[in-house]
Amino acid sequence: MIRDDIKAATITAMKAKEKDRTATLRQISAKIKDRDIEERTSGKDIPDDELVTSVLQKMAKQRRESITMYIDGGREELAENERAELAIIEEFLPQMMSEEETKAAIAEVKASIGADSIKDMGRVMAELKARHGSKMDMSTASALVKNSF
Repeated sequence: MIRDDIKAATITAMKAKEKDRTATLRQISAKIKDRDIEERTSGKDIPDDELVTSVLQKMAKQRRESITMYIDGGREELAENERAELAIIEEFLPQMMSEEETKAAIAEVKASIGADSIKDMGRVMAELKARHGSKMDMSTASALVKNSF
């Protein structure tokens, strides 16, 4: 389980006195615990690895956006900190689907649900998320779905 890998990595980083890595791993654990609490109150039952993956994907997306903003603002040292955190977060993310695999999955979903116009984009995206949510970059998939009609 990804959660166990994160805990083990945190302990290893603490023993090695890697302050930045430890801080990032603790931040990941805190976000996961926050999400656990949210899910407990919502009554939904999401598989553990799926929950952890969604938290990691959200954190990675936030880091990428921050890097872009810092570079645009001329704050390269802050962008470098975000890159370091992003690298740690990406260690625990499952391998994402390539663009070719994403296109193939989109074609398969469109064929299976009979999508033939842009009006069906919502249904296609919902089905893609249900089938491949933890392995697919949904923003990339959205652009590819839009272009496929």
